[in-house]
Amino acid sequence: MPMTLKELADACNARIQGGDSSVLIDAVADIGSAATGQVTQLISGRYAKYIKGSAASACFVAEDFAVADVPQSMALLITKDPELSFIKAIGLLHPEHTYLPGIAPQAVLGNDVSLGGGVFVGPYAVIGGQACIGDGTAILAGSYIGSRVKIGKNCRIYPYAVIYDDVVIGDNVIIHSGAIIGADGFGYKFRDNRHVKVPQVGNVIIEDNVEIGANTCVDRGALGSTTLGSGSKIDNLVQIGHNNKIGRHVIMCGQVGVSGSCKIDDYAILAGSAGVADHVNIGQGAVVMARAGVAGDVLAKTQVFGSPAKDKRVAYKEQVALAKLPELLKKVKWLEERLQHLEKSDRDAGS
Repeated sequence: MPMTLKELADACNARIQGGDSSVLIDAVADIGSAATGQVTQLISGRYAKYIKGSAASACFVAEDFAVADVPQSMALLITKDPELSFIKAIGLLHPEHTYLPGIAPQAVLGNDVSLGGGVFVGPYAVIGGQACIGDGTAILAGSYIGSRVKIGKNCRIYPYAVIYDDVVIGDNVIIHSGAIIGADGFGYKFRDNRHVKVPQVGNVIIEDNVEIGANTCVDRGALGSTTLGSGSKIDNLVQIGHNNKIGRHVIMCGQVGVSGSCKIDDYAILAGSAGVADHVNIGQGAVVMARAGVAGDVLAKTQVFGSPAKDKRVAYKEQVALAKLPELLKKVKWLEERLQHLEKSDRDAGS
């Protein structure tokens, strides 16, 4: 959707400096590859070296960011928050695909399904009986929605996502392809030399504005609900076990695994490949760093690293000490040899 530089600046609350305000902008690009007719952003001094040779027609920068060697053909779009303005520009110049309301003839709907206004149901999607889909939601091709599922307004369920029976989903939720919401939690009791399955009869509740990445699994509660708080963002390939209570605006990066019955408070961050044992509490605003193994509670606003996870500063000191270990072993060996030599000299002198 091309627009003039002035239209773009007005929409993004930016002030134009230099360039031609009537030039057409039709796309966004990174600063290293942007071409004429495209807009980019510069938010860090480490990328300032690219500005001199850039062919971009415009570049978002912060109000207090000094930029040198700006090409004559480039306009600066000066704004309080260039990252947020750039995100808005992406939405304007690359609008998300929309789906016209309707039900594909190949879709399968069970009995007593309730569809709100403007709902799209794609080919080969399956919606179980008594499910309720809110206004403006898109259920894309091949996805499966179980019986008695409730999905709110303006959600998007991407192809081949699976939502088991009785799951409850709020408004503006995005669930990407291959995600499975509401599968049985991993619960067994060992009796008579075999594993006896514990029935998983709870559900999953996902609040508003949550996004769940591709091939992520969120298990239903054994009893009660597994819950994801509003605004939380879950990356691809994440495993969330049964009866977890995930707070608001939590971030979970790729390949995180959370065992059952954990409580993760608001604004916590779990970085890539972090693992959390069962019945662990992670406090508000805490950060679990990449590949950390958490076996005990994490206090609010702390950062932990390593396996077993501990305070970041302690873990880093241990890593530094381990790096010095080979040299320390050499010194210890030399000292042992020196001590043996001195003891032998003393024995020889005494005899």
